[in-house]
Amino acid sequence: MNPVNFSERANVAVVEEQYQRWLENPESVDASWRAFFQGFTLGADGRSLAGGAAPSAATGSESCIPKQSQVDSLIYHYRAIGHIDADINPLAGAPKPSPRLALAAFGLDESDLDRTFEAGHYLGGGQMKLRDILAALRETYCGKIGVEYVHIQDTEVRRWLQDRIEPTKLKPTFTKPQKVRILRRVHKAELFEKFLHTKYVGQKRFSLEGGETIIAALDAVIDACPELGVKEIVMGMAHRGRLNVLCSTLRKSFDELFEKFSENYIPDTVAGDGDVKYHLGYEAILTTTSGKKVEVRLAPNPSHLEIVNPVVEGKARARQRIRNDMESRISVMPLLIHGDAAVAGQGIVAETLNFSQLPGYTTGGTLHFVINNQIGFTTDPHDSRSTKYCTDVAKMIEAPIFHVNGDDPQAVCMVAQLALEFRAKWKRDVFVDMYCYRKHGHNETDEPSFTQPKLYQTIAAHPLVSAIYTKQLVDEGSVTLAEGDKIKAEYTAALEEHLEKAKAREAARTAKRKEDPNAVFKGSTAEFQPSYSFAKVETKVSAKLLDQVFAGLTRIPEGFKIHPKIKRFVDARAEAHKNGGPFDWGMGEALAFGTLMLEGTPVRLSGQDCERGTFSHRHAVWSDIESGTKYSPLKNLDPKQARFCVYNSLLSENAVLGFDYGYSLDYPEMLCLWEAQFGDFANGAQVVIDQFLVSGESKWQRNSGIVLLLPHGYEGQGPEHSSARLERFLQACAEDNIQVANCTTPAQFFHLLRRQMRRDFLKPLIVMSPKSLLRHPAAVSQLADFTSGAFEEIIDDTAAKADRVILCSGKVYYDLVDYRAKNNAANTAIVRVEQLYPLHAKRLAELAKKYASAKLVWCQEEPENMGAARWIAPQLEAAFGRKPAYAGRPAAASPAVGMLAKHRTQLASFLKDAFTL
Repeated sequence: MNPVNFSERANVAVVEEQYQRWLENPESVDASWRAFFQGFTLGADGRSLAGGAAPSAATGSESCIPKQSQVDSLIYHYRAIGHIDADINPLAGAPKPSPRLALAAFGLDESDLDRTFEAGHYLGGGQMKLRDILAALRETYCGKIGVEYVHIQDTEVRRWLQDRIEPTKLKPTFTKPQKVRILRRVHKAELFEKFLHTKYVGQKRFSLEGGETIIAALDAVIDACPELGVKEIVMGMAHRGRLNVLCSTLRKSFDELFEKFSENYIPDTVAGDGDVKYHLGYEAILTTTSGKKVEVRLAPNPSHLEIVNPVVEGKARARQRIRNDMESRISVMPLLIHGDAAVAGQGIVAETLNFSQLPGYTTGGTLHFVINNQIGFTTDPHDSRSTKYCTDVAKMIEAPIFHVNGDDPQAVCMVAQLALEFRAKWKRDVFVDMYCYRKHGHNETDEPSFTQPKLYQTIAAHPLVSAIYTKQLVDEGSVTLAEGDKIKAEYTAALEEHLEKAKAREAARTAKRKEDPNAVFKGSTAEFQPSYSFAKVETKVSAKLLDQVFAGLTRIPEGFKIHPKIKRFVDARAEAHKNGGPFDWGMGEALAFGTLMLEGTPVRLSGQDCERGTFSHRHAVWSDIESGTKYSPLKNLDPKQARFCVYNSLLSENAVLGFDYGYSLDYPEMLCLWEAQFGDFANGAQVVIDQFLVSGESKWQRNSGIVLLLPHGYEGQGPEHSSARLERFLQACAEDNIQVANCTTPAQFFHLLRRQMRRDFLKPLIVMSPKSLLRHPAAVSQLADFTSGAFEEIIDDTAAKADRVILCSGKVYYDLVDYRAKNNAANTAIVRVEQLYPLHAKRLAELAKKYASAKLVWCQEEPENMGAARWIAPQLEAAFGRKPAYAGRPAAASPAVGMLAKHRTQLASFLKDAFTL
């Protein structure tokens, strides 16, 4: 490298002076000078600034200088992969030192250990002996905690983590009272599990044994929340350890839980079918050691692993809105507890992580805690994932990951609090991966040694966490053995006392039931929503209110360069309003949204490409064709209107529907809609539909008014984008759990959406929304249809007399009307079933009288084994006293044919059948 030449001798003098000082004592110059001279010397191959040989630094020989880059590499590698040498597995002990972190891997050896090197950004920089650098690195990155964070691209975030990790060397600094509190939580968790295991032999409880340290960690997190501005935690977890969390963390009464273990237990439920005890949710307000309160809400969940994750995120965002914390999103924190096999194996985890920074779904960061049992049901990690860690999925959103040994409760509590601090600072997700074990099988009736005999020999011989921690505290003088035994005795006595209470309560309840089966419900203050009713509610609006909506929908901001096609779209709406109609489907929807918001009801619409609408029918958001600036007319109807939220979602159905369902639970005052890009996309959200939407009220008494918009209709476009699988929803209908509609006019849709928010009960609403009907010239409404009337579950024909009555639902109605007109079949009445469930039996009975002697036909465009045919046929027979003839496509394995010509042939055939069978 050529010597540096300076144009001015004064500059040379200053540099030379600093250089000489650095040679004598590197610490005597500023860090920026140290870095400059160090880098220059390496590049100059030993020459001085003046071009001659550089003198040796006072703190080391010339041979140190070329090795500085090797030391820099060593520091970087410990930060990056030091976790591979960390002692995080309680069943395996510290791993053998990895050759990837050996001195030789960096061109260094033991002779370099007492030489001094520049530490760079490590520990604030400065000169350190390699021996000290190496010892500090191993103590920090290869102890009971292994950290992964160099995958984070934001340098500021990495430096923040280093500032929290490296000066402390990840060593806990808890006070004596805090240590005793941790010990108490570990004892409480262990004794609870042992108590259940001995008192309720063979009963499933999905034990936490082996992972009890999480109870101490949750306590540490909750206790630290108020200081960081967190007032509420929305928690989700699977069934492993749930009972312990309910009682030890959320303070649910032990005796209340013990009752549920009784073989004779019959819950005093006055509604629904209930659920097993390890699926139930709970809410509690907990007092921290500072005297402040933290609300904790554990969401109920089914057995389908990880599916509760997006529901929790949606609930948390709703709670943030309720607390008016939509900017910082600090006050409400989602906390998700995962299992190791599930977090690696379930795709819903990645889908939910993708919410992290998305505008319509972010919750200000989620604290993830993995109870890493190092096994699935019976599956070893090498068979259940292709990555080293179960948490590698977290790297997709650059979340830091703390792997920690579950046998070190203080380390676990410390990183849990550090993770909480990270979330508060950066509003990002963070993972704590607690390595532990599962003492029993997947459940307590399972025999794990069938499949993992060696592993379970190791587990059987492994000491309890409380024993390990007690010894640590005794050795350091924080507690005595007697104090530890006193804690155990205290909790054991309390558990026995609660068991006796549970037995007494059960005996009293049994005696009451013998005297009077309904005695337990007398005087009950339980509040449940009103029963489903077909009673009409006020959904019509004034022409003045519609005028206001139209004004906002057709107003183009000054200077906004609107797309010419959207301009024609807006002009068409203005013309329709001027003429009192006709209004198409998109207009009916927009009027429903607009009038609700002007009346104070907020609206949230979420789904794939729903801002524009898959079929370009909505245009809820406009883009300036020159600047790209966004403008939403529905947000600009009136300064005092309620909020309108519309979000193009990530390309997910399962997670997004789960999120919006969770949102609807905690913010029922908002009309919350999820739109599938095509109706069959709901297949991807089937778990949420089956295990939350249709059964949540019965299992957990949680009510949702969410609306699903599922584009449905046979237009000859092939099997995939035809059917929203109406039959699946109808099969799930019972006990007035959901509503299923397939309406035919914009006004019907308008009244249906408004009805959803104007009744005194909540039920999910499934709408088979149209595709071709969006622009069908007959599928329109007039202004008067919105200013009068209400939603009609069944619409009769206006024909005075008929010797044939065809009942149908949805788009096929227009095909039937067209056929009737072309074939002069005036003696045929066509009746529309606009709401399939709950079916309006009283109205159906009225029609049965009217058409008592008419030929009865059910017509649909779906194949016979799909759609509503097989579901509605017995109900029509019961109402009309005769079986309906079927007119529709024949039963099929695929939802629709793949050729347009065949589609048309089938349509012509079943339309003829409808009028001639």
